[in-house]
Amino acid sequence: MSSGLITGIIAALATAGMALASPVDTSLRPKARPDGSTEADAVPAVADTQATVYAGLARSIRPLARPNDLDTAEGAPAATSNPAFDRWVRGFRGRALAQGISPRVFDAAFQNVRYTPDVIAKDRNQTEFKSNIWDYLDNAAAPPKVEEGQQAMRRHDSTLSRVEQRYGVEKEVVAAVWGLESRYGTRMGTYPMIDALATLAFDGRRGSFFEKQLVTALKIVQSGDVTQGDFKGSWAGAMGHTQFIPTSYMAYAVDFDGDGRRDVWSDDPGDALASTAAYLRRFGWISGQPWGVEVRVPRGLGNTGGQRMPSQWAQLGVVGMDGQPVRDYGSASLLMPAGRNGAAFLVFKNFSVIKRYNNSDAYALGVGHLSDRLKGGPPIQGAWPRGYEPLSFTEKMELQRQLKQRGYDLEKIDGLIGPNTRSAIAAYQRSAGMTADGNPSQEVLKRLKGG
Repeated sequence: MSSGLITGIIAALATAGMALASPVDTSLRPKARPDGSTEADAVPAVADTQATVYAGLARSIRPLARPNDLDTAEGAPAATSNPAFDRWVRGFRGRALAQGISPRVFDAAFQNVRYTPDVIAKDRNQTEFKSNIWDYLDNAAAPPKVEEGQQAMRRHDSTLSRVEQRYGVEKEVVAAVWGLESRYGTRMGTYPMIDALATLAFDGRRGSFFEKQLVTALKIVQSGDVTQGDFKGSWAGAMGHTQFIPTSYMAYAVDFDGDGRRDVWSDDPGDALASTAAYLRRFGWISGQPWGVEVRVPRGLGNTGGQRMPSQWAQLGVVGMDGQPVRDYGSASLLMPAGRNGAAFLVFKNFSVIKRYNNSDAYALGVGHLSDRLKGGPPIQGAWPRGYEPLSFTEKMELQRQLKQRGYDLEKIDGLIGPNTRSAIAAYQRSAGMTADGNPSQEVLKRLKGG
Protein backbone atom coordinates (compact mmCIF):
# COMPACT_ATOMS: atom_id res chain seq x y z
CA MET A 1 0.00 0.00 0.00
CA SER A 2 0.31 -0.09 2.01
CA SER A 3 -4.42 6.40 3.23
CA GLY A 4 -4.99 9.90 4.45
CA LEU A 5 -2.00 11.87 4.95
CA ILE A 6 -0.62 9.14 6.80
CA THR A 7 1.74 8.77 9.47
CA GLY A 8 4.01 11.56 8.63
CA ILE A 9 5.31 11.88 5.14
CA ILE A 10 8.76 10.44 4.82
CA ALA A 11 11.45 12.90 4.17
CA ALA A 12 12.37 12.83 0.52
CA LEU A 13 15.62 11.13 -0.23
CA ALA A 14 18.30 12.52 -2.39
CA THR A 15 17.34 13.50 -5.88
CA ALA A 16 19.01 11.68 -8.74
CA GLY A 17 22.64 12.55 -8.98
CA MET A 18 22.81 13.90 -5.45
CA ALA A 19 24.28 12.24 -2.39
CA LEU A 20 22.15 11.93 0.71
CA ALA A 21 23.20 10.48 4.01
CA SER A 22 20.40 11.66 6.25
CA PRO A 23 17.81 9.21 7.55
CA VAL A 24 14.51 8.62 5.86
CA ASP A 25 11.66 9.85 7.96
CA THR A 26 9.55 6.77 8.16
CA SER A 27 6.53 8.41 9.32
CA LEU A 28 4.67 7.15 6.31
CA ARG A 29 2.60 9.15 4.04
CA PRO A 30 -0.27 10.00 5.82
CA LYS A 31 0.81 6.97 5.56
CA ALA A 32 -1.09 4.94 7.20
CA ARG A 33 -0.74 1.80 5.35
CA PRO A 34 -3.60 -0.10 4.84
CA ASP A 35 -4.92 -1.01 8.01
CA GLY A 36 -3.44 -4.30 8.24
CA SER A 37 0.11 -3.38 7.67
CA THR A 38 2.84 -5.16 9.50
CA GLU A 39 6.39 -4.20 10.20
CA ALA A 40 7.12 -5.80 6.91
CA ASP A 41 5.37 -2.85 5.50
CA ALA A 42 6.94 -0.56 7.96
CA VAL A 43 9.18 0.52 5.25
CA PRO A 44 8.24 4.09 4.77
CA ALA A 45 7.22 4.95 1.34
CA VAL A 46 8.50 8.40 1.16
CA ALA A 47 6.34 11.31 0.11
CA ASP A 48 3.84 9.85 -2.25
CA THR A 49 3.37 11.88 -5.33
CA GLN A 50 -0.13 11.97 -4.28
CA ALA A 51 1.17 13.43 -1.22
CA THR A 52 1.75 16.33 -3.45
CA VAL A 53 -1.95 16.23 -4.05
CA TYR A 54 -2.12 17.76 -0.66
CA ALA A 55 -0.08 20.58 -2.03
CA GLY A 56 -2.41 20.81 -5.00
CA LEU A 57 -0.33 18.80 -7.47
CA ALA A 58 -2.41 15.71 -8.13
CA ARG A 59 0.09 13.45 -9.81
CA SER A 60 0.23 10.07 -8.17
CA ILE A 61 -1.94 7.22 -7.26
CA ARG A 62 -2.99 7.29 -3.67
CA PRO A 63 -2.69 9.85 -1.04
CA LEU A 64 0.21 9.21 0.73
CA ALA A 65 -1.17 7.45 3.29
CA ARG A 66 -1.23 4.06 4.67
CA PRO A 67 1.21 3.64 7.18
CA ASN A 68 3.88 1.45 6.33
CA ASP A 69 4.54 1.80 9.90
CA LEU A 70 1.65 -0.09 11.30
CA ASP A 71 2.82 -3.23 13.01
CA THR A 72 -0.38 -5.17 13.49
CA ALA A 73 -3.45 -6.03 11.52
CA GLU A 74 -6.37 -3.94 12.61
CA GLY A 75 -9.92 -5.04 13.10
CA ALA A 76 -12.99 -3.14 12.00
CA PRO A 77 -12.84 0.45 13.30
CA ALA A 78 -15.29 1.54 15.96
CA ALA A 79 -17.78 4.24 15.01
CA THR A 80 -19.65 6.57 17.33
CA SER A 81 -22.53 9.01 17.40
CA ASN A 82 -21.58 12.63 16.72
CA PRO A 83 -24.35 15.22 16.27
CA ALA A 84 -22.00 17.74 14.65
CA PHE A 85 -20.93 15.11 12.14
CA ASP A 86 -24.57 14.29 11.40
CA ARG A 87 -25.25 17.97 10.70
CA TRP A 88 -22.21 18.10 8.42
CA VAL A 89 -23.50 15.08 6.47
CA ARG A 90 -26.84 16.85 5.92
CA GLY A 91 -25.01 19.88 4.54
CA PHE A 92 -22.67 17.77 2.45
CA ARG A 93 -25.61 15.99 0.81
CA GLY A 94 -26.52 19.10 -1.16
CA ARG A 95 -22.95 19.62 -2.32
CA ALA A 96 -22.68 15.99 -3.41
CA LEU A 97 -25.94 16.06 -5.33
CA ALA A 98 -24.82 19.27 -7.07
CA GLN A 99 -21.81 17.29 -8.34
CA GLY A 100 -23.83 14.53 -9.92
CA ILE A 101 -24.46 12.09 -7.08
CA SER A 102 -28.02 10.76 -7.19
CA PRO A 103 -30.15 11.08 -4.05
CA ARG A 104 -30.68 7.31 -4.06
CA VAL A 105 -26.95 6.53 -4.14
CA PHE A 106 -26.13 9.14 -1.50
CA ASP A 107 -28.84 8.03 0.90
CA ALA A 108 -27.95 4.37 0.53
CA ALA A 109 -24.22 5.07 0.99
CA PHE A 110 -24.81 7.19 4.10
CA GLN A 111 -27.55 5.10 5.63
CA ASN A 112 -25.29 3.60 8.28
CA VAL A 113 -22.30 5.94 8.11
CA ARG A 114 -20.92 6.97 11.48
CA TYR A 115 -18.14 9.21 12.66
CA THR A 116 -15.01 7.09 13.24
CA PRO A 117 -12.75 8.51 15.98
CA ASP A 118 -10.06 5.92 15.22
CA VAL A 119 -9.48 7.55 11.84
CA ILE A 120 -8.85 10.95 13.41
CA ALA A 121 -6.66 9.40 16.09
CA LYS A 122 -4.44 7.91 13.39
CA ASP A 123 -4.40 11.16 11.45
CA ARG A 124 -3.44 13.12 14.56
CA ASN A 125 -0.91 10.69 15.93
CA GLN A 126 1.27 9.79 13.02
CA THR A 127 4.36 8.50 14.73
CA GLU A 128 7.52 10.24 13.69
CA PHE A 129 10.29 7.76 13.13
CA LYS A 130 13.65 7.81 11.49
CA SER A 131 14.75 5.06 9.16
CA ASN A 132 17.88 5.01 7.07
CA ILE A 133 17.77 4.06 3.42
CA TRP A 134 19.45 0.72 4.12
CA ASP A 135 16.77 -0.20 6.67
CA TYR A 136 14.08 0.78 4.20
CA LEU A 137 15.58 -1.41 1.48
CA ASP A 138 16.25 -4.28 3.90
CA ASN A 139 12.52 -4.39 4.61
CA ALA A 140 11.37 -3.69 1.06
CA ALA A 141 13.19 -6.74 -0.29
CA ALA A 142 13.30 -8.88 2.86
CA PRO A 143 13.27 -12.66 2.27
CA PRO A 144 9.55 -13.03 3.12
CA LYS A 145 8.63 -10.25 0.69
CA VAL A 146 10.65 -11.91 -2.07
CA GLU A 147 9.35 -15.41 -1.37
CA GLU A 148 5.73 -14.26 -1.07
CA GLY A 149 6.12 -12.23 -4.25
CA GLN A 150 7.49 -15.14 -6.24
CA GLN A 151 4.63 -17.31 -5.01
CA ALA A 152 2.09 -14.64 -5.96
CA MET A 153 3.66 -14.31 -9.39
CA ARG A 154 3.40 -18.05 -9.97
CA ARG A 155 -0.26 -18.01 -8.93
CA HIS A 156 -1.07 -15.12 -11.25
CA ASP A 157 1.47 -15.75 -13.99
CA SER A 158 -1.09 -15.75 -16.80
CA THR A 159 -2.59 -12.42 -15.70
CA LEU A 160 0.79 -10.76 -15.11
CA SER A 161 2.10 -11.99 -18.48
CA ARG A 162 -0.94 -10.57 -20.28
CA VAL A 163 -0.59 -7.28 -18.39
CA GLU A 164 3.06 -7.09 -19.42
CA GLN A 165 2.22 -7.85 -23.03
CA ARG A 166 -0.52 -5.22 -23.20
CA TYR A 167 1.18 -2.36 -21.37
CA GLY A 168 4.87 -3.10 -21.84
CA VAL A 169 5.64 -2.90 -18.11
CA GLU A 170 7.66 -5.85 -16.83
CA LYS A 171 5.59 -8.13 -14.61
CA GLU A 172 8.20 -8.10 -11.85
CA VAL A 173 7.88 -4.31 -11.57
CA VAL A 174 4.08 -4.53 -11.34
CA ALA A 175 4.43 -7.26 -8.72
CA ALA A 176 6.93 -5.17 -6.76
CA VAL A 177 4.48 -2.25 -6.56
CA TRP A 178 1.83 -4.75 -5.44
CA GLY A 179 4.20 -6.06 -2.78
CA LEU A 180 5.08 -2.66 -1.33
CA GLU A 181 1.53 -1.34 -1.46
CA SER A 182 -0.48 -4.20 0.05
CA ARG A 183 1.85 -7.15 0.63
CA TYR A 184 0.46 -8.85 -2.48
CA GLY A 185 -3.15 -8.18 -1.59
CA THR A 186 -3.01 -9.28 2.03
CA ARG A 187 -2.99 -5.75 3.53
CA MET A 188 -5.60 -3.79 1.57
CA GLY A 189 -7.34 -2.22 4.56
CA THR A 190 -10.56 -2.90 6.44
CA TYR A 191 -12.04 0.58 6.86
CA PRO A 192 -15.38 1.33 5.16
CA MET A 193 -14.36 3.96 2.64
CA ILE A 194 -17.36 6.25 3.02
CA ASP A 195 -17.02 6.27 6.82
CA ALA A 196 -13.30 7.02 6.74
CA LEU A 197 -13.45 9.70 4.05
CA ALA A 198 -16.52 11.37 5.56
CA THR A 199 -14.81 11.48 8.95
CA LEU A 200 -11.69 13.05 7.44
CA ALA A 201 -13.71 15.52 5.34
CA PHE A 202 -15.75 16.57 8.38
CA ASP A 203 -12.64 16.93 10.51
CA GLY A 204 -11.58 19.89 8.39
CA ARG A 205 -7.81 19.70 8.72
CA ARG A 206 -7.62 18.65 5.07
CA GLY A 207 -11.34 18.89 4.57
CA SER A 208 -11.44 20.11 0.96
CA PHE A 209 -9.08 17.37 -0.21
CA PHE A 210 -11.00 14.61 1.50
CA GLU A 211 -14.38 15.99 0.49
CA LYS A 212 -13.20 15.74 -3.11
CA GLN A 213 -12.13 12.15 -2.48
CA LEU A 214 -15.48 11.44 -0.83
CA VAL A 215 -17.50 12.77 -3.77
CA THR A 216 -15.35 10.68 -6.10
CA ALA A 217 -15.86 7.63 -3.89
CA LEU A 218 -19.63 8.11 -4.22
CA LYS A 219 -19.21 8.31 -7.99
CA ILE A 220 -17.35 4.98 -7.87
CA VAL A 221 -20.27 3.42 -5.99
CA GLN A 222 -22.70 5.05 -8.42
CA SER A 223 -20.81 3.57 -11.38
CA GLY A 224 -21.37 0.07 -10.07
CA ASP A 225 -17.67 -0.79 -9.93
CA VAL A 226 -17.95 -1.84 -6.29
CA THR A 227 -20.68 -2.63 -3.80
CA GLN A 228 -20.97 -0.73 -0.57
CA GLY A 229 -20.07 -3.85 1.40
CA ASP A 230 -16.83 -4.38 -0.51
CA PHE A 231 -15.84 -0.71 -0.59
CA LYS A 232 -13.06 -0.79 1.99
CA GLY A 233 -9.51 0.45 2.25
CA SER A 234 -7.02 2.14 4.51
CA TRP A 235 -8.04 4.73 7.07
CA ALA A 236 -6.64 7.44 4.82
CA GLY A 237 -8.59 6.50 1.72
CA ALA A 238 -6.28 4.21 -0.28
CA MET A 239 -7.97 1.27 -1.92
CA GLY A 240 -7.33 -2.13 -3.35
CA HIS A 241 -4.33 -4.25 -4.21
CA THR A 242 -2.17 -1.32 -5.31
CA GLN A 243 -3.73 1.38 -3.12
CA PHE A 244 -5.35 3.95 -5.39
CA ILE A 245 -7.12 6.92 -3.88
CA PRO A 246 -10.54 7.64 -5.42
CA THR A 247 -9.50 10.44 -7.79
CA SER A 248 -6.56 8.43 -9.12
CA TYR A 249 -8.79 5.39 -9.48
CA MET A 250 -11.24 7.40 -11.58
CA ALA A 251 -8.43 8.72 -13.78
CA TYR A 252 -6.34 5.59 -14.29
CA ALA A 253 -8.05 2.35 -13.27
CA VAL A 254 -8.91 -0.09 -16.09
CA ASP A 255 -11.32 -2.97 -16.63
CA PHE A 256 -8.75 -5.56 -17.65
CA ASP A 257 -10.95 -8.64 -17.54
CA GLY A 258 -13.76 -7.01 -19.51
CA ASP A 259 -16.53 -7.70 -17.00
CA GLY A 260 -17.73 -4.09 -17.05
CA ARG A 261 -16.21 -3.13 -13.69
CA ARG A 262 -12.83 -1.78 -12.62
CA ASP A 263 -12.59 -4.03 -9.59
CA VAL A 264 -9.34 -3.35 -7.75
CA TRP A 265 -10.68 -4.99 -4.56
CA SER A 266 -11.40 -8.46 -5.91
CA ASP A 267 -9.59 -11.64 -4.88
CA ASP A 268 -8.59 -11.65 -8.55
CA PRO A 269 -5.99 -8.85 -8.73
CA GLY A 270 -6.11 -8.55 -12.52
CA ASP A 271 -7.82 -5.16 -12.75
CA ALA A 272 -5.58 -3.69 -10.03
CA LEU A 273 -2.35 -4.99 -11.57
CA ALA A 274 -3.36 -3.81 -15.03
CA SER A 275 -4.34 -0.42 -13.63
CA THR A 276 -0.88 -0.06 -12.10
CA ALA A 277 0.79 -1.01 -15.37
CA ALA A 278 -1.49 1.38 -17.28
CA TYR A 279 -0.53 4.15 -14.88
CA LEU A 280 3.20 3.55 -15.34
CA ARG A 281 2.76 3.31 -19.11
CA ARG A 282 0.80 6.55 -19.09
CA PHE A 283 3.75 8.36 -17.53
CA GLY A 284 6.32 7.07 -19.99
CA TRP A 285 7.51 3.60 -18.96
CA ILE A 286 10.11 2.32 -21.44
CA SER A 287 9.84 -1.41 -21.99
CA GLY A 288 13.17 -3.20 -21.67
CA GLN A 289 14.90 -0.36 -19.87
CA PRO A 290 15.92 -1.13 -16.27
CA TRP A 291 14.91 1.21 -13.48
CA GLY A 292 18.56 1.39 -12.54
CA VAL A 293 21.77 -0.58 -12.15
CA GLU A 294 24.04 -0.76 -9.11
CA VAL A 295 27.48 0.63 -9.93
CA ARG A 296 30.95 1.19 -8.58
CA VAL A 297 32.06 4.81 -8.30
CA PRO A 298 35.75 5.71 -8.15
CA ARG A 299 36.75 7.47 -4.95
CA GLY A 300 38.14 10.50 -6.73
CA LEU A 301 35.02 11.24 -8.76
CA GLY A 302 33.50 14.59 -7.90
CA ASN A 303 29.80 15.32 -7.69
CA THR A 304 29.28 15.67 -11.43
CA GLY A 305 25.47 15.69 -11.45
CA GLY A 306 23.48 15.69 -14.66
CA GLN A 307 22.71 12.85 -17.05
CA ARG A 308 25.01 10.87 -19.29
CA MET A 309 24.87 7.68 -21.26
CA PRO A 310 26.34 4.75 -19.28
CA SER A 311 29.25 4.57 -21.72
CA GLN A 312 30.06 8.18 -20.82
CA TRP A 313 29.79 7.37 -17.12
CA ALA A 314 32.20 4.51 -17.74
CA GLN A 315 34.75 6.99 -19.08
CA LEU A 316 34.57 8.61 -15.64
CA GLY A 317 35.13 5.25 -13.95
CA VAL A 318 31.48 4.50 -13.10
CA VAL A 319 30.95 0.86 -14.04
CA GLY A 320 28.71 -2.06 -13.12
CA MET A 321 29.45 -4.25 -10.14
CA ASP A 322 31.10 -6.70 -12.54
CA GLY A 323 33.61 -4.02 -13.50
CA GLN A 324 32.18 -3.63 -17.01
CA PRO A 325 30.46 -0.57 -18.50
CA VAL A 326 26.69 -0.59 -18.08
CA ARG A 327 24.77 -1.00 -21.33
CA ASP A 328 23.56 2.19 -22.98
CA TYR A 329 19.90 1.75 -22.10
CA GLY A 330 19.45 5.52 -22.19
CA SER A 331 20.57 8.61 -20.32
CA ALA A 332 21.20 7.98 -16.64
CA SER A 333 21.81 9.92 -13.46
CA LEU A 334 24.13 8.87 -10.65
CA LEU A 335 22.23 8.31 -7.40
CA MET A 336 24.09 7.83 -4.11
CA PRO A 337 21.29 7.76 -1.54
CA ALA A 338 23.58 7.32 1.47
CA GLY A 339 26.46 9.46 0.31
CA ARG A 340 29.80 8.43 -1.08
CA ASN A 341 30.31 5.64 1.45
CA GLY A 342 27.16 3.75 0.45
CA ALA A 343 25.75 1.89 -2.53
CA ALA A 344 25.42 3.81 -5.79
CA PHE A 345 23.17 3.42 -8.81
CA LEU A 346 22.80 4.66 -12.35
CA VAL A 347 19.08 5.37 -12.64
CA PHE A 348 17.17 5.71 -15.89
CA LYS A 349 13.89 7.28 -16.96
CA ASN A 350 11.90 4.35 -15.56
CA PHE A 351 13.13 5.30 -12.09
CA SER A 352 11.42 8.67 -12.53
CA VAL A 353 8.28 6.94 -13.79
CA ILE A 354 8.09 4.87 -10.60
CA LYS A 355 8.37 8.13 -8.68
CA ARG A 356 5.20 9.33 -10.37
CA TYR A 357 3.49 6.59 -8.38
CA ASN A 358 5.16 7.72 -5.18
CA ASN A 359 7.44 10.72 -5.37
CA SER A 360 10.40 9.44 -3.42
CA ASP A 361 13.79 8.03 -4.25
CA ALA A 362 13.42 5.53 -1.43
CA TYR A 363 10.16 4.17 -2.80
CA ALA A 364 11.50 3.92 -6.35
CA LEU A 365 14.62 2.15 -5.09
CA GLY A 366 12.41 -0.20 -3.08
CA VAL A 367 10.23 -1.09 -6.06
CA GLY A 368 13.22 -1.42 -8.35
CA HIS A 369 15.27 -3.56 -5.99
CA LEU A 370 12.32 -5.80 -5.07
CA SER A 371 11.57 -6.29 -8.78
CA ASP A 372 15.18 -7.34 -9.34
CA ARG A 373 14.99 -9.82 -6.47
CA LEU A 374 11.74 -11.25 -7.83
CA LYS A 375 13.64 -11.93 -11.06
CA GLY A 376 16.26 -13.81 -9.06
CA GLY A 377 18.78 -10.99 -8.88
CA PRO A 378 21.24 -10.52 -6.00
CA PRO A 379 20.92 -8.30 -2.93
CA ILE A 380 22.47 -4.86 -3.13
CA GLN A 381 26.21 -5.51 -3.06
CA GLY A 382 27.58 -2.16 -1.97
CA ALA A 383 28.23 -1.58 1.71
CA TRP A 384 26.11 0.90 3.63
CA PRO A 385 27.51 3.27 6.28
CA ARG A 386 25.40 1.68 9.00
CA GLY A 387 27.75 2.53 11.83
CA TYR A 388 27.11 -0.85 13.46
CA GLU A 389 27.54 -4.51 12.65
CA PRO A 390 24.20 -5.58 11.14
CA LEU A 391 22.20 -8.73 11.79
CA SER A 392 21.20 -11.37 9.29
CA PHE A 393 17.50 -11.90 8.69
CA THR A 394 17.51 -14.92 11.01
CA GLU A 395 19.32 -12.93 13.68
CA LYS A 396 16.73 -10.15 13.41
CA MET A 397 14.03 -12.70 14.18
CA GLU A 398 16.05 -13.89 17.18
CA LEU A 399 16.42 -10.31 18.39
CA GLN A 400 12.65 -9.83 18.20
CA ARG A 401 12.12 -13.12 20.02
CA GLN A 402 14.48 -12.05 22.81
CA LEU A 403 12.72 -8.70 23.15
CA LYS A 404 9.32 -10.33 23.31
CA GLN A 405 10.51 -12.77 25.96
CA ARG A 406 11.59 -9.78 28.05
CA GLY A 407 8.09 -8.33 27.85
CA TYR A 408 8.50 -5.74 25.13
CA ASP A 409 5.39 -5.09 23.07
CA LEU A 410 6.00 -6.96 19.82
CA GLU A 411 3.22 -8.89 18.16
CA LYS A 412 5.12 -10.45 15.28
CA ILE A 413 8.44 -12.25 15.06
CA ASP A 414 9.02 -11.65 11.37
CA GLY A 415 12.56 -10.31 10.99
CA LEU A 416 11.24 -7.02 9.64
CA ILE A 417 12.56 -4.06 11.60
CA GLY A 418 9.88 -1.39 11.69
CA PRO A 419 8.99 1.36 14.15
CA ASN A 420 7.61 -0.97 16.83
CA THR A 421 10.73 -3.11 16.86
CA ARG A 422 12.95 -0.03 16.89
CA SER A 423 11.01 1.40 19.81
CA ALA A 424 11.46 -1.87 21.70
CA ILE A 425 15.19 -1.94 20.92
CA ALA A 426 15.59 1.66 22.11
CA ALA A 427 13.66 0.91 25.31
CA TYR A 428 15.90 -2.08 26.00
CA GLN A 429 19.02 -0.06 25.24
CA ARG A 430 17.98 2.58 27.75
CA SER A 431 17.35 -0.05 30.39
CA ALA A 432 20.78 -1.54 29.72
CA GLY A 433 22.62 1.78 29.80
CA MET A 434 23.34 1.72 26.06
CA THR A 435 22.90 4.48 23.50
CA ALA A 436 19.22 4.30 22.59
CA ASP A 437 19.56 4.50 18.80
CA GLY A 438 17.11 1.66 18.06
CA ASN A 439 19.52 -0.04 15.67
CA PRO A 440 19.31 -3.84 15.31
CA SER A 441 22.99 -4.47 15.90
CA GLN A 442 25.09 -7.47 16.87
CA GLU A 443 25.88 -5.73 20.14
CA VAL A 444 22.19 -5.48 21.09
CA LEU A 445 21.54 -9.12 20.25
CA LYS A 446 24.60 -10.20 22.24
CA ARG A 447 23.46 -8.24 25.28
CA LEU A 448 19.95 -9.64 25.02
CA LYS A 449 21.32 -13.16 24.96
CA GLY A 450 23.44 -12.46 28.00
CA GLY A 451 26.71 -12.49 26.15
